[in-house]
Amino acid sequence: MATVIAASLAGCGLVQSDNQTDAQKRDNERKTRDDVAKVTEKAKPELQKAGEELKEAAKTAAGQAKAAAQGVKDGWQRGRSRKLDLNSANESELAALPGINRREARKIIAGRPYCAPHEVVEKGIVSDDKYSQIRDEVSAN
Repeated sequence: MATVIAASLAGCGLVQSDNQTDAQKRDNERKTRDDVAKVTEKAKPELQKAGEELKEAAKTAAGQAKAAAQGVKDGWQRGRSRKLDLNSANESELAALPGINRREARKIIAGRPYCAPHEVVEKGIVSDDKYSQIRDEVSAN
């Protein structure tokens, strides 16, 4: 498109000699203006079509970005909603629970197996207060 406009400008006498009269210069300027207007008029439908296509592509990209963001959110929530199994979790996973340190994590491992999560309290491994912090995040499968 730019090539067509540049070629039109070159053919319009945009580069002019200094040996022209004022009338010739005005006439050349009018001709240049008219030629550029014609080229622009011819290019306008293509530019409008390209603009519409770009608009649709942007809508599609925005929809995909929104879907991707929702997928990240869903994946993040899924990862959090899965409970940590007290019978199979490793020390690092247990120590990542709120209020549980590495020493307590090792005690939880040593106290296996558990039939119910609350057994960590019944066996004296964690306090009721600490259990209340983890009860929604653990299971005993």
